[in-house]
Amino acid sequence: MSNLVKTTNKPKFSVAIQSDMYKNLINQTLGDKDRATRFIASISSAVATNQALQECDAGTILSGALLGESLNLSPSPQLGQYYLVPFNDSKKGYKVAQFQLGYKGYIQLAIRSGQYKKLNVLAIKKGELIKYDPLNEEIEVNLIKDEEERENAETIGYYAMFEYTNGFRKSLYWSKSKMEKHALKYSKGYAAHKGYTFWEKDFDGMAYKTMLRQLISKWGIMSIDMQQAVEKDMATINTDGTYEYVDNEESEIIEQEEPQEETSVQDETTEKEVSMDEL
Repeated sequence: MSNLVKTTNKPKFSVAIQSDMYKNLINQTLGDKDRATRFIASISSAVATNQALQECDAGTILSGALLGESLNLSPSPQLGQYYLVPFNDSKKGYKVAQFQLGYKGYIQLAIRSGQYKKLNVLAIKKGELIKYDPLNEEIEVNLIKDEEERENAETIGYYAMFEYTNGFRKSLYWSKSKMEKHALKYSKGYAAHKGYTFWEKDFDGMAYKTMLRQLISKWGIMSIDMQQAVEKDMATINTDGTYEYVDNEESEIIEQEEPQEETSVQDETTEKEVSMDEL
C-alpha cells in the first residue's frame, strides 16, 4: 500500500511554518504574540527531530498542533497527552499527520472541569478479580502487592471509574477478550496483524484510553474542551478547520525510529487511584 503514496508537492513544514499565512493563522488562533513565538519554536523543534513527520502535509501538522495547544496539552511522549501520528493516506496520495488524544490527555481534561473528585483506570491481573457486579457496579479485587510480580502478571481485564465532587460514582469493567474484540472491530491493521498498530505495540495503553473514552463520553461531564478533543481524536485536521477520520483500510501508520506510542512512559497514575489533588 505504501508504495502508492507519494510525498505531497506542498512546501515542507520548516518552510511553511515561516510563511505569512501560517504565522497569521497561529497568531489568530493563539491570540498572544509571545505564546505564538514559543509555539512555533516548540513545534518546529518537534518536527525537526521526527523524519516521518517532516514528510507529512504541513497543514495537518500545524492544525493538529494548534488543537493540542488550544487544549493546553503537551505533545511530549513523556507526558502522553496527545500525539501527532504520521499516516500514509492513499486516498489523498500523500502523507498526513493525525491528531491522537492519549489517555493522560483524557485525565487532564477531566480534571480541569473541576467536577471529578476521583478518576482511575488500571489493568486487572490474573488471580486478582474476585467478582464484579455490573448491576451495582461494584468490584472486589485482591491486588498483587509485589509491584514487579504484578507488572509481569497476565492481564485479564480493565477497570475504570470516576466519582464527582457531589458523590455521584460510575464504573466500568471489560474483560480482556471484550477489549480484544473491540480492537479487532475498530482497527483493520490490528485485525490483519500488520505489526505497526498501537494496539500491537501497547495493548494496555490503548485499552486504558478506550475505557476512559467509554466511561467519560457516555456518563461523564464533558467540558467544551473535552468535547472538542473527543470529536477530533483520531482525525486529520485541515487548516480551514474541517477534519476527517483516516480510513484504516486506506492508510497505514508510518514506521518511526522512536514511535510516538499512546503510553511511551507509564507512571504511577496508571496503576492507582488518581485524585484531583494529585494531578
